[in-house]
Amino acid sequence: MKQYNVAVVGATGMVGQRFVTLLENHPWFHIAALAASPRSAGKTYEEAVGNRWAMSVPMPQKVKKMIVLDASDVNTVASKVDFIFCAVDMKKDEIKALEESYAKAECPVISNNSALRHTPDVPMIIPEINAHHAQVIEHQRKRLGTKRGFIAVKSNCSLQSYVPALHPLMEEYKVSKCLVCTYQAISGAGKTFETFPDIIDNVIPYIGGEEEKSEIEPLKIWGNIVDGQIVPALSPSITAQCLRVPVSDGHMAAVFVSFEKKPTIEQIKEKWASFSGEAQSCSLPSAPKQFLHYFEEDNRPQTKLDRNLENGMAVSIGRLREDSQYDYKFVCLSHNTLRGAAGGGVLMAELLAAKGYLD
Repeated sequence: MKQYNVAVVGATGMVGQRFVTLLENHPWFHIAALAASPRSAGKTYEEAVGNRWAMSVPMPQKVKKMIVLDASDVNTVASKVDFIFCAVDMKKDEIKALEESYAKAECPVISNNSALRHTPDVPMIIPEINAHHAQVIEHQRKRLGTKRGFIAVKSNCSLQSYVPALHPLMEEYKVSKCLVCTYQAISGAGKTFETFPDIIDNVIPYIGGEEEKSEIEPLKIWGNIVDGQIVPALSPSITAQCLRVPVSDGHMAAVFVSFEKKPTIEQIKEKWASFSGEAQSCSLPSAPKQFLHYFEEDNRPQTKLDRNLENGMAVSIGRLREDSQYDYKFVCLSHNTLRGAAGGGVLMAELLAAKGYLD
């Protein structure tokens, strides 16, 4: 496989740090540049991060002395790399302008940001579910006037537990409605227990913007391509409530689901056990061998036990049972900064590389 030089833009934040650790020994991608805000530019990466290193593993030695570039110096960053991972903390209109500047500089953008998620020709890819949405990249390039440059985005991290669990059931049994309550870790807000003491012995029943994203973004993921644009699906009807809980990593979801054609419990379990997607068929380096894992134990999944399953790239499911108001209910769990954020971004980049979009 071709080797790619990459930059992490927004490298000092929590998701940027996660990208740095995941790329340390990646077989295809090599960190050639790190970029962040002007206040970090010119410092070594170690100096720029300071005491804010939030990962459980040490900062990789090879990046400690790298000089951080100014993320707004698009031409300088783009000249050093084949594409960028973008995880900046800025206003949405500023993110949109920055990412489009990189794309127009013929530097593809793998984005962890939400600013362009609803743009019809910007694919929002979960490789096991909608890899075919990469086809709209050629239409986006025409709009931007680029040959190589484009933007592909990650979905919201809260989706990465329940959307993969629902997807294998969609075609045959047709999910009609879904109620989901997410219990989201503090790393999803870029926090640790040291920087977010208010969460200790507490649950916060509101996360700004999360419920809207959890209800709307799955419909784009399940949408169809029409005339070079992704047209969102009209169903299922999803309603969500999102809570912040005192957990370091891992987003859990309690899911209530109804179908047009109700399957049996054994049919649901079989669909989960046998499901795989292009990430697995292409043997992408970051892909879990088995995407969905079902546990029969009444007390599973649990964040401490199951969030790191298959290097944090699999989804854990448990407690499947019938419901009096919906057909079924179950609980699922994913690692929010691995599968949900940086790891999912790396996996998406691997898919696009395997399909030739990053050449």
